[in-house]
Amino acid sequence: MTPELRQLRYFVAVAEDASFTKAARRLHIAQQSLSQQITVLERVLGARLLRRDSRGTRLTEIGSLFLPEARAVLARNDEALAVLDRAVRGELGTLHLGFLTTTANYLLPPVVRAVRERLPDLTLTTDDTQIAPLVDGLGSGRYDLIFTRPPLIEGFETRTLITEEVCAVLPEGHRLASATGLKLSDLADEPWVLTPRSSWEPWHLRYDGEFEAAGFTPRVVQRAATVQGLLGLVAAGIGVTRLARSSRSLRRSGVVFVPLTGDTARTVVAWSPENDKPALPGVLDIVTELAAGTDLTEAG
Repeated sequence: MTPELRQLRYFVAVAEDASFTKAARRLHIAQQSLSQQITVLERVLGARLLRRDSRGTRLTEIGSLFLPEARAVLARNDEALAVLDRAVRGELGTLHLGFLTTTANYLLPPVVRAVRERLPDLTLTTDDTQIAPLVDGLGSGRYDLIFTRPPLIEGFETRTLITEEVCAVLPEGHRLASATGLKLSDLADEPWVLTPRSSWEPWHLRYDGEFEAAGFTPRVVQRAATVQGLLGLVAAGIGVTRLARSSRSLRRSGVVFVPLTGDTARTVVAWSPENDKPALPGVLDIVTELAAGTDLTEAG
């Protein structure tokens, strides 16, 4: 048999107080119950720990040797319970964050900084990638949270962090580059550069509807897999495109961003409703609070 933790606590209390009466009062139990439990402990251990005689209660030699070990066991138990409590409160553990590549340069630094300031003992891992592997990683459990743009696919919970204007991206010197605002239909006759349809079909289905509503089908002259690639093609004068305003941080020369009237883009944080990590709700609250008080498109 193995001693119970409560029996070790009782033994330590009696040893410290050198009195069953005082120890029973401190432990809030009957003195008779305390005495019985010490007897059980000594029987389990096969050794006499305490001696009671006319001089009071005192440790035997074996009891003196056992006392620091009993204290160590109790201290380790308390430490383990403290760790468990912090883990349940979401202060410990690991969260894996995934960022859409086009948002990572400005979104990743403030998000990680805010979480580390509030939860310094929580381990964060980060990755930035394209939309398809990002969504796949959330579904497979590789990521606990992803920061991306909708539309996604069904089955995830989302919370909007950023709503920003969408801009026409034009080469410097373009005839419309000095405009303060444009409608999508103003670009009907322009050559376009876009990402491949295979990059994320839900995005392109939405784009199809928006171009149709503007009254035209874009004449796509070249495609690029990344936003950086699109910006390079626009800067080279190959065509125009449309991107969220925050994409300006990826290229500072050769292109002009002109707001498109009534056109907005959202950045969301997404997670699986089946994710039961205790740290998840707290991190979501931190990120939501950060987004409410900071222009995250400029925070990186």
